[in-house]
Amino acid sequence: MPLPRLPRALRTLALALATALPALAAGAPLPAEVARILAEAGLPPEALGLVVAPAGPGPRFIAHAAEQPLQPGSTMKLVTTLVALEQLGPTFRTRTRLLAQGRVHQGVLHGDLVLQGEGDPDLDLPALRGLLQRARQRGMVGWRGRLVLDRSAFEPARPDLHLPPFDDAPEFEYNTVPDALMVDGNLLRIDLRVGEQGLQLWPATPIEGLHLSHAMTLVEGGCERWEALWKPPLYTPASWGRDAELRLQGAWPAGCERRVSLNVLPRNEHIERVVRTLWRELGGHWQGEVVDGRAPPDAHVLAEHASRPLGELVRAINKPSDNALTRLVALALGARSPGAAGDPTLTRAGQAIRRWMHSRGIDERGFVFDNGSGLSRSERLTPAQLEAVVRAGLASPWAPEFLASLPLVGLDGTMRRRLQDGPAAGRARLKTGTLRNVVALAGTLPDAAGRPLVLVAILNHERVRPAAARPVIDAIVDWVSRQDLGARLAPAATARAASAP
Repeated sequence: MPLPRLPRALRTLALALATALPALAAGAPLPAEVARILAEAGLPPEALGLVVAPAGPGPRFIAHAAEQPLQPGSTMKLVTTLVALEQLGPTFRTRTRLLAQGRVHQGVLHGDLVLQGEGDPDLDLPALRGLLQRARQRGMVGWRGRLVLDRSAFEPARPDLHLPPFDDAPEFEYNTVPDALMVDGNLLRIDLRVGEQGLQLWPATPIEGLHLSHAMTLVEGGCERWEALWKPPLYTPASWGRDAELRLQGAWPAGCERRVSLNVLPRNEHIERVVRTLWRELGGHWQGEVVDGRAPPDAHVLAEHASRPLGELVRAINKPSDNALTRLVALALGARSPGAAGDPTLTRAGQAIRRWMHSRGIDERGFVFDNGSGLSRSERLTPAQLEAVVRAGLASPWAPEFLASLPLVGLDGTMRRRLQDGPAAGRARLKTGTLRNVVALAGTLPDAAGRPLVLVAILNHERVRPAAARPVIDAIVDWVSRQDLGARLAPAATARAASAP
């Protein structure tokens, strides 16, 4: 069968693997030809952990470094989402409540208003406006008191305050460390457009008292260059008689029109500015302050918002590989898991995952849980553990929800532009993982005979660069999808049985 039009590195690897078929007996290590291709890419064989196995009973076709703990990148999301589905159920939702303490007299609340979160990822601006609108519909025009922000559902209430930045772009959405009360992800959304007057900034988040400016140089090019030209923005808090200011820096492509979402405002300030803006738009008034706290026992619920069910959220996690949403799901799992008093919520989440692994007979040695998203330098798991997780997902009562969350090769999610011309396109469901020194894939695909397989491939090495390393794993996927592995192994199995004493 002719190979599709693939990059040269992919064609070379696929051909090398095709010549290695006699070596692919059950449980065999990485074929020597693959090690040679890795060497040509400047990577030693120990940089790769690889498992290819039937989804049903039977020995593995390839098992190389299967028990070696590796950085999984975002393939770690498969662990977090599957355990959450099995422990919380696909209909599980988190909620945000708007509560009031005190009495309303002539349209004015004499007391505090409380915004209480439990990790609702869908508390966007329309949802917050809806909560405030329902308060207005109850006859409330204003209040003489504070806005209390209750994040007590998780411990600690503000985990972001004690974590160093993961990399040098903490303002970007993927780096957001969530808490129990995130209004629109704490993101300031800005449209950047180039017109006759040069680069223009238009706030897409309705927020008052913040001045937007820029010191960006226009350069030739389209949107594919904008991240490389970007520099961290400067935020200046408000001072007496002067608004807060956000100043964008770096350069911007003249041919690019784009909305950027930035995690730059202090969280309480972000919520305060948004609430004041929305409340004023609804015809209300308020001059109090914002404080952290807990909802008092005598507070009554004015309105409530519920997130999408977990069965839908796992698609929003695994398809685009959403880090902040994964971390919220991990926190929700930990908040509803047993643990010692005062244990951090993420500690409880890690304990819940280990208990689940034990209940499924998965050896947890070498497994390290940090935040559950894979955006971590400390998280570790073995290819064998990840293989077992995928198998558990295939056998789960919630297998349809789990499988539907995985990117379809060549069609959607983080795999939409990969392997578009090969037989895996539209048939393989594989979760990606990428860090500076990590490239990974894990999921399921059929071989040439239509037999479902489990595949885990993880590259870890200081010389791994995603753009250069992805073709190596993609070529393995392409080769696997072209082989009738079960038929090729059958004669070898028969020969071994005949030679047995």
